[in-house]
Amino acid sequence: MYYIGVDLGGTNIVVGIVDAEGNIISKKSVKTYAQRPFDQIVADMAACVNDLLGSAGIGLDDIKSIGIGSPGTLDTQTGVMVYANNFLHGTNVPLRDLMRRHIDKPVYLGNDANAAALGEVICGAAKGCNDVVMVTLGTGVGGGIVIDGKIYEGQYSAGAELGHIMLIKDGEKCSCGRYGCWEAYASATALVRQTRRAMETDPDSLMNSISSLNSVNGRTAFIAAAQGDRTAQRVVDNYIEYVSDGLIDIVNIFRPEVIIMGGGICNEGENLLSPLRKRVNRFKYAGGLLPDQRIEAAKLGNDAGLIGAALLVR
Repeated sequence: MYYIGVDLGGTNIVVGIVDAEGNIISKKSVKTYAQRPFDQIVADMAACVNDLLGSAGIGLDDIKSIGIGSPGTLDTQTGVMVYANNFLHGTNVPLRDLMRRHIDKPVYLGNDANAAALGEVICGAAKGCNDVVMVTLGTGVGGGIVIDGKIYEGQYSAGAELGHIMLIKDGEKCSCGRYGCWEAYASATALVRQTRRAMETDPDSLMNSISSLNSVNGRTAFIAAAQGDRTAQRVVDNYIEYVSDGLIDIVNIFRPEVIIMGGGICNEGENLLSPLRKRVNRFKYAGGLLPDQRIEAAKLGNDAGLIGAALLVR
């Protein structure tokens, strides 16, 4: 049997055929055009499914189910997208029923971050683990939690919003409207803001040679720090403290077997992960009295959400 996974994003829809081990047999991507009504968006999803089945020579009878990984707040029991702010019509969307109008197969709905965490558990960096937390450092800070091998969603499937742990009272304004959330300090967006401020404060910093203020990205400070720039090193050190402070809270609450780190910032590899591990293991509750907390980079990249969505039926 095979499974269909749909990774629904505000920019692209990625659809794939996945086997029971999480191997992607075939996949296809189309633009979302998120301003459209959802019946048109779902029609494109279904068209991708049919195209993939035809090109792979797989019949619909060989498909067990369809899983959709979606951003936003979801009611996974009813298959409804309650609200997703990056879609013009993203309120109370019956995604499951819309898909079943096109393809008569069981349809499962899950948050995209949770789906990515599940993908990493099934065949990625957390394979073989039962208790896992995944953290993604991107435009925001996303979270996915797997407990006893199952996605933990909380009431109304609205849990695991790890980016909105309070880090600093009355701190930076967060996209959620509060002030001082972890996301406002640990996201890639926050790192870019921190880098720009440092560049403005120190015009002689090497960062100003690497990037203009308008072209700063998450790598700018890391590149300059690797070349000995002290201002850039302070940016990196402060950023790692912000990220690790949130991870320490997560460890103290969940004690996962492994924390999986995803997002573009994690391409820094051990330049990021090694100091994170040291600080987390130094300051987590019970410190060195318990084994070190594993913190690993995600392995599946952009495919994690697709694989996890396909296997939401598990």
